[in-house]
Amino acid sequence: MTNPKLTAAAWLLMSSTAWAGSDAITLGMVLEPPNLDPTAGAAAAIDEVVYANIFEGLTRFGPDGAVLPALASDWSVSEDGLTYTFTLREGVSFHDGTTMDADDVVFSLDRARAEDSTNAQKALFKDIESVTAVSPTSVAVKLSAPNGNFPFNMAWGDAVIVAPESIENAATNPVGTGPFTFVEWAKGDHVSIARNDAYWGDAPALATATFKFISDPNAAFAAMMAGDVDAFPNFPAPETLAQFEADPRFTVIVGSTEGETILSTNNKSGPLADVRVRKAIAHAINRQDIIDGAMHGYGTPIGTHFAPHNPDYVDLTDQSGFDPEMSKALLAEAGATDLTLRLMLPPPAYARRGGEIIAAQLRDVGIQTEISNLEWAQWIEQVFKGKDFDLTIVSHTEPADINIYARPEYYFQYDNADFQALIEKLSVTSDPAMRSDLNKQAQQIIADDYVNGYLFQLAKTGVANAKINGLWENAPTQANDLTGVSWSD
Repeated sequence: MTNPKLTAAAWLLMSSTAWAGSDAITLGMVLEPPNLDPTAGAAAAIDEVVYANIFEGLTRFGPDGAVLPALASDWSVSEDGLTYTFTLREGVSFHDGTTMDADDVVFSLDRARAEDSTNAQKALFKDIESVTAVSPTSVAVKLSAPNGNFPFNMAWGDAVIVAPESIENAATNPVGTGPFTFVEWAKGDHVSIARNDAYWGDAPALATATFKFISDPNAAFAAMMAGDVDAFPNFPAPETLAQFEADPRFTVIVGSTEGETILSTNNKSGPLADVRVRKAIAHAINRQDIIDGAMHGYGTPIGTHFAPHNPDYVDLTDQSGFDPEMSKALLAEAGATDLTLRLMLPPPAYARRGGEIIAAQLRDVGIQTEISNLEWAQWIEQVFKGKDFDLTIVSHTEPADINIYARPEYYFQYDNADFQALIEKLSVTSDPAMRSDLNKQAQQIIADDYVNGYLFQLAKTGVANAKINGLWENAPTQANDLTGVSWSD
């Protein structure tokens, strides 16, 4: 007899093998999000759960990186490039039943750009001078300077539309307008969501989805093999992909991401303030050894903070090529002998495995490292917010984010007035050829300054049940967009 006390949430915890071919899915994720509010957190894992599923913005990224309409059905820009007018969709409600209208857009953008905002990407909103509700379904955003990238900025997870009635609890009980509603968060284990029957757009094929947190690569492999997880869009054990490729039960999905994986360097930490020391570190690194040893060959070498698949990319890898003798000479010239640096590593395998390889490479040129393995929340507090580190390894998965180098307060504390002026010029330039040239100049400047050790572009290596359709191959933003996912019969 069925237990009448068995809740819907309990059903969601059942093995996905019972659902195979139905309308539920369990996805594996390496990192658990620190909270579920994308407007108040920097962790990519937040968007991996909520982007396009729970929360929506005025615009959104498609699987190919294109900027598409979302809560705004269309938009126009004034002749002087200073005012964007967004037409909102009618009949849209938040998950708590309250109406989504122009006032919510005004609230969301004003909150994001406020002086006391905790939004991790406040730079997206810095050009906004005012936000005005023209009517319940029309919003005018006036900018202080033309910004042809504004619809792109509004597609980020940090720019989703939220409501004043529910935002205070968004960290643990997110309320959005998306095709799925939040069900529960079992800390340390999973987040579950369910189809929003009142959704304004096309109903998703999935009725329920569970995001299961599995940080250990061996456990991730075991979970996929046992059918406890239906798909792992960012699979943490690339060394096992050949086994999945040989098994007809699975599909291996290999694509690209926006994730520049870098040896982030605190540019104001003691000897690291000297460009010669940073240059020495860059030349001590053998990128291919890291790609092979940490990622089993999956990854594209980079020499600056830009995605190789972007048409404006400049290949500057040779400028910081592997040359340990040059490293030793630079360290001697800088007087940086008996150097010991603190290397803080977050949980992802690329960081932990890559960190051990880099430590050995630095040791070969005379630099010792003290490795600290941090949990994600610790990394956010100590490294990202506290700037208490020398070196760390992290993938910057935000799209087209070279502008972070124009923020002296950013965690690697790079302060170059010429670079800041260039990015300011880029932000007000709409001509494609001019923008391309400025992007190329920006890449060269940070490569010349050896701001960070540029390692590789993170590959998107996913594994899924062969009957699952619609998972993203590439990752133009950090998301597990389930709106187009379904099971084959």
